[in-house]
Amino acid sequence: MNRNVEKTLKGKKFIKQEIEKCLDPETAQEVWDNAHTRLGQFYGLYKDVPKKVAMHTDGFIFPAAAIYLALKEYAPDKAYEIMKTTMKKKSERSGRSLAKMAKIPGFTRFFLSLWPPVSRKMFGEAAGFKNVFYPAEKGCFRMDITQCPYHRYLTELGCPELNILFCDNDVYSYGNIPGLKFTRTKTIGAGNELCDFRMELVKKG
Repeated sequence: MNRNVEKTLKGKKFIKQEIEKCLDPETAQEVWDNAHTRLGQFYGLYKDVPKKVAMHTDGFIFPAAAIYLALKEYAPDKAYEIMKTTMKKKSERSGRSLAKMAKIPGFTRFFLSLWPPVSRKMFGEAAGFKNVFYPAEKGCFRMDITQCPYHRYLTELGCPELNILFCDNDVYSYGNIPGLKFTRTKTIGAGNELCDFRMELVKKG
């Protein structure tokens, strides 16, 4: 398992840039240095995370928690808004890219066909999730997540409020793809018992 703190946080440059916009240079640097320290501590604390769970913890959960908790120490009044703004912007960029690709003939059907195998690999039990996968329906994919590593680890690290931001990433990424309809009515991050997920082809009038 490659756990390079410096390399991981370089991949979070989009958050660092927002921090530098919102805080004075000295405080921004202190936040970033503190995040480095915290991320190293998290990697040490959770050194035995299974490989497929680590896809989520090492690249997303732990870095976000490290940066957010550092922000809470140095700029508590701005911490959550910075994380919310940056995560939303990044997911919206992904959404715009998918929307462009949706103009390619056949893309929406192909994209939908990826969800059953991809979700079982990335969001299955080996990755720390528990799910209900519904029987295949023509033009539709459905699953419920009943246990989530984002909820578990963010709660253990003392920042469960970040969970809902990760849930919202799906809405921004998949909610505006022409030809596809993404539906979610509840999430574990918002305090519900599960996250429901439905992706379906939009019938042309």
